[in-house]
Amino acid sequence: MKNIQSLHGFDQIKLLADARRMEILRLLMASPATLTHLARTMKQSPAWIRHHMLALMSAGLVEIAETRRTGKVTEKFYRAKADALLLQEVVLPKSRKPVLLFSGSHDLALESIAEHLAKRVTLLSLPVGSLDGLVNLRQGLCHISGAHLLDENGEYNAPFVRHLFPDRDVEMVTLAYRTQGLILATGNPKVVKKISDIAKSDIRFVNRNAGSGTRLWLDAELHRLKIPTENINGYKKVVRTHTEAASLVASNKADVSLGLQAAAHQHGLDFIPLFEERYDLVLPRENESTLSPLLDYLHTAAFRTELNSLTGYNSSHSGEKIL
Repeated sequence: MKNIQSLHGFDQIKLLADARRMEILRLLMASPATLTHLARTMKQSPAWIRHHMLALMSAGLVEIAETRRTGKVTEKFYRAKADALLLQEVVLPKSRKPVLLFSGSHDLALESIAEHLAKRVTLLSLPVGSLDGLVNLRQGLCHISGAHLLDENGEYNAPFVRHLFPDRDVEMVTLAYRTQGLILATGNPKVVKKISDIAKSDIRFVNRNAGSGTRLWLDAELHRLKIPTENINGYKKVVRTHTEAASLVASNKADVSLGLQAAAHQHGLDFIPLFEERYDLVLPRENESTLSPLLDYLHTAAFRTELNSLTGYNSSHSGEKIL
């Protein structure tokens, strides 16, 4: 099987911003070639090709695959070191304050924390869902993640973290327990009472993105109830945050969504509680000192007061280490 290499670092990425070098690299991914072969294909001189080849070799993207001697002529065949490249780099603001990147499940308490710590650190959020957030953390695309993943044995987050980070020293800290349920239009005009009601033909549902803890819970519940997803009007209509979901219900663009009680309360919507979940922050232990302003804040009275002001949040275990 051929390999894909991930590129981290602006030097390599900047090098490939040149379309000519990118074209040479793509040709060498397909098959080894000499400077002469490349010059003929690209309709350039061998000297022009050699100039760009040296840059690609110095960046570790190209290597000599084979040297052939025919009579007095020696030919070098070059090849790309990878069969494909994945370019990924996080561009962060240049600031005197530390810049921390969060990627994971959307949470209203984290938004409040970011505002409170704004004078000390800049906390940037990329809400992609619990699973994708942990994958981003694994790939070094964020400093900290947040998850609420329930495994088949009823354990939150730890099994997923152990699976994704078998070789890394990872810390898991509880942010809060949160109540999730059905977010409904004010007055509940469609008379939704339970999760199975979202399959009714006159109900417009709005879903969460694949990989989010909320979506995974819903899919498991639909499987348990033997409700086909195609029976749900709006199953494929997705948003990335609880706030977006509540906003669509509040603006009469949907009748119901699954989400946080706090989001429903903020929009003045009705709510039917279904379950309480544990939401944990996940971080490599090597990032602990960088994230100390955030982690320390979890143990303050100010944070607990702030958290308890969010409907459906429970701060009794906030700050506790799970791993």
